[in-house]
Amino acid sequence: MAASGKPLQPIIIKRVKKGGHGAHGGAWKIAYADFVTAMMAFFLLMWLLGSTTEGDRKGIADYFNQPLKVMLFGGPGSGGATSILQGGGDDLTKSVGEVASGDVEDKVREIGAQLARAEAIRLDKQRIATLRDKISEIINVNPKLAEYKNQIRLEMVQDGLHIQIVDEQNRPMFDAGSALVKPYLRDILRAIAQVLQEVDNRISLSGHTDATPYGSGERAYSNWELSADRANATRRELVAAGLPEGKLARVVGMADKQLLFPENPTDPRNRRISILVLTREAEERMTRSLEAAAEVSDAGQAQQAVKAAPAASARPSQGR
Repeated sequence: MAASGKPLQPIIIKRVKKGGHGAHGGAWKIAYADFVTAMMAFFLLMWLLGSTTEGDRKGIADYFNQPLKVMLFGGPGSGGATSILQGGGDDLTKSVGEVASGDVEDKVREIGAQLARAEAIRLDKQRIATLRDKISEIINVNPKLAEYKNQIRLEMVQDGLHIQIVDEQNRPMFDAGSALVKPYLRDILRAIAQVLQEVDNRISLSGHTDATPYGSGERAYSNWELSADRANATRRELVAAGLPEGKLARVVGMADKQLLFPENPTDPRNRRISILVLTREAEERMTRSLEAAAEVSDAGQAQQAVKAAPAASARPSQGR
C-alpha cells in the first residue's frame, strides 16, 4: 500500500508494434512481378519479330487466321511440315512467304474442277445403276422376256453397265455359222433399245464366239468375221428399234479371245453379244486411245512416204 493508505495501481505499458511495410503491405511485389513478366513477353515478341522475315510473319498470321486454307494451299512461310495442320513449308526460317495469290487461285480452280468432275462421275454411275434396275424390271414384268431371263446378264463394271446376251445349248441367238438374228433375240434387243434411249451414255457392241474352229485356210471365213458380223447384226436391230446411230461408240468382233468360260472353250455360253453402256470417263478414255492410235498410224504412213520419196527421185529420167 502507499503511505496515504491507498492501494498501489498497476502500471500498464502499451507497446505499439510497427509494421515493416506501412499501409500498402506486400502487394507491390505482385505488381512488380506482373510488370517484369509483361516486359519479358514484350522483349521476347520484339526479338521474334526482329529475327523472322516478312514472309514468315505473314505465314504465321495466315496460319492462325485461316488454318484450313494454309493446310490446303501451303507455302514456304506457312509453318513446319510436321504440324498437325501442315502449312506446307519446311520450317519458319524460310525467306519466302505464302504462295502468290495467282497460284492460290489456280489451286482453287483446280480443286473446284476436281470436285465437279467427281460429282459428275457420281451422277453418271447413279444414272447407269438406275438403267440397270430398269432393264431388270422390264425383263421381269414382260412374260416374253422373262422366259429368257437366264440368258441375260446385267453387271456393273468399272467402265459402265455390261449387258450380255448368251447362247444356251438348245436356245441359240443365231443359227450355227450365221449372223441372222433369231426372233427372241430381236425382242430382247428392242426392249433394251427403248431403255437405252433414255440415257445420254454411248455404248460399245462386241460379238463373241466359242473356240470351235470355223472355216478352213488362212483366207477363209473365220470366227473373227462371224463375231464381227453378229455384232453388226445386233447394231442394226438396235437402230431399227429407235436407238440413234450417234450413241454407238464402237462395234467389234472378238472371236474367241474373251471367253466367258475359259475352262470350257467350246461351251455354248461363250457365244454371246455384249452391250457395254459406257460411263463418260470410259468414253473419254476410249476416245483418247483411238486418237492416239490414229496419230501413230498417220506418223507411220508419213515415215513410209519420206522413205519412198528418195527412192523415187533416184530413178533415172527417161527421154522420149
